[in-house]
Amino acid sequence: MATEPCSICQARASVMVYDDTSKKWVPLKPGQQGFSRINIYHNTASNTFRVVGVKLQDQQVVINYSIVKGLKYNQATPTFHQWRDARQVYGLNFASKEEATTFSNAMLFALNVMNSQEGGDRFACAPPLPWSACLAETG
Repeated sequence: MATEPCSICQARASVMVYDDTSKKWVPLKPGQQGFSRINIYHNTASNTFRVVGVKLQDQQVVINYSIVKGLKYNQATPTFHQWRDARQVYGLNFASKEEATTFSNAMLFALNVMNSQEGGDRFACAPPLPWSACLAETG
């Protein structure tokens, strides 16, 4: 029986990539400025993690990224975090320090699990909070 991935965190952030040509951070998808709802999903069956971002405005998926073993995650500022793969550098500009901390704690947990894949630790998934509750918590 397949299990559904569950959200281990949720935060609001703008999803960016670093453009080497202009030496600037730009929206991941052209015309996709503004905040997205960013979740880290944990697939408990395969013990894998994904970063998924959905635009608040129109519900378009702006990022769907597999977290891989060895990924380097950098908290550049309290509200701007980044990571890179072979193709590009991704950045998240969070709505608040609290949301950035929530996300980074989940990302570091996921990386810890991925980097120590003995198959032991599994995160007990709780149902994600309704988005309205998250907004109420972070002000």
